Amino acid sequence: MTGRRLEGKVALITGATGGIGAATAELFAQEGARLVITDVAQEPLQKLARRIEAGGAEVATALLDVSSARNWEEVTALVRDRFGVL
Repeated sequence: MTGRRLEGKVALITGATGGIGAATAELFAQEGARLVITDVAQEPLQKLARRIEAGGAEVATALLDVSSARNWEEVTALVRDRFGVL
């Protein structure tokens, strides 16, 4: 299926470098979403971001431990500053 059903939307994906997370990020990007992808490891996160950006999508990355309230505050600020909305 081709389309841009998520054009103008912003998606936050946690655990983005795992199999399901990466597949979700790539599919959302193909559908036109701007992405905030997060994980606990920087190198695989950057690798995924480069791959998605090569396809023309806008991507922001952040390290995120989903159990950390402080990390969530940082990611929320990133989303607000970069995209304005989620």
